[in-house]
Amino acid sequence: MGILCYFLADPICLCMRYTCFLLMLLSACNTDKYMQTRTYPATDNFLSALLHRNSARLGPVFTYPDSFQLQIIYTRIDRDAQNQPHFRDYYYRVDTGHYFYPASTVKLPGAILALEKLNDLHIPGLDRNTPMFTECLHGITNSVLRDPSAPDSLPSIGHYINKVFLVSDNDAFNRLYEFIGQQAFNERLWQMGYSRAQIRTRTGTGYLPPDSGRHTNTIWFARNGQELYRQPAVYSHLAFAPRHDSAGRSHFRRHPNIPDELVPGAMDFSEKNRLTLPDVHMILKSIIFPDAVTKSHQFRLTEDDYRFLYHSLSRLPTETRYPAYDTSEFYPAYVKFLLFGGERGAEMPPYIRIFNKPGWAYGYLTDVAYIADFAHNIEFMLSATVYVNKGGNIDGRYEFNETGKPFMKALGQVIYEYELKRKRKYPANLARYK
Repeated sequence: MGILCYFLADPICLCMRYTCFLLMLLSACNTDKYMQTRTYPATDNFLSALLHRNSARLGPVFTYPDSFQLQIIYTRIDRDAQNQPHFRDYYYRVDTGHYFYPASTVKLPGAILALEKLNDLHIPGLDRNTPMFTECLHGITNSVLRDPSAPDSLPSIGHYINKVFLVSDNDAFNRLYEFIGQQAFNERLWQMGYSRAQIRTRTGTGYLPPDSGRHTNTIWFARNGQELYRQPAVYSHLAFAPRHDSAGRSHFRRHPNIPDELVPGAMDFSEKNRLTLPDVHMILKSIIFPDAVTKSHQFRLTEDDYRFLYHSLSRLPTETRYPAYDTSEFYPAYVKFLLFGGERGAEMPPYIRIFNKPGWAYGYLTDVAYIADFAHNIEFMLSATVYVNKGGNIDGRYEFNETGKPFMKALGQVIYEYELKRKRKYPANLARYK
């Protein structure tokens, strides 16, 4: 009896019991009845009025927002005398119940959670630059023991994150996903309040078995011949809320080892990744402004982690030696859609930096960005998603370049030009992000 009383009274045991209970509750609560659809009403008619005044510039996407499944979030930022940010969010047609495929935007929380996990391990000598090695997972992913694009040809968390943000590298994200693990990835997001998030799969893998995202590889970290940490292969038993998400009028049915077959009917997205626009917008806000969000939205990162993320998020493919990209393919604006449209010949003033993560697949084009102008001391956040699939078929033929990116460019310009003219009581000190 005395031992039992000691166990129950011990604060560490109580903390562990509470943590286990909380994670069980979060998993149980990832059901539809706990995730009500939320349509975000406009704060006022400001954003709608601004967009309508520029409707000609915004083109068909804005003229037919239903057809293009348009959603926009704009965050106005004002600094006070102590340079503390104050936010006002404006929403245009934002509806968390209307599914869009998040594509590579899921790589943003992936990069963050990989850094957070390194911190949580508390292993001396283990950091984002420690060489990381991945065993083969038969039928799913290959092993990674070398990376010729990295310094010393050794893969690492930091190098994978750089590739994720520089060119949206799929394999780099998949290695981060495997390190985090499907269950930990989702439970951490749910714990932070992102209850609708479902990050179930790797990205850009083609055909894989339906449960492939539940399997993650054996991974180990070693430096100078000394192993610092080993993580065994894991199978996730996490229960996800059932969904009924679909898109398209026809789609390619994929089979292993035989050509794809175009079949009538919508494509089922119910077991693919889900991340709503407000959630990914908030995740970016919590990285750019960690001290200005609630504690529940703060990641367990160090100041060095934040500075690394700022550098990686805003850097251009032409500004790096590792990896050294072919700049004819990966030009400066390659993943900068808002304001610059991802254009090959875009003129990008050196005083404007965009900290962003876009995604594009299956006709869905999304960009989530914090934009800073260091010459004029202005800043704002802007996120948008559109569906550019004129034919309605999930067949790899979409109007990303013809319609989607030009809209993103125009939208960014409209907001940026408004911000240039907007009066501020206190100029923003943006030294933190340089």
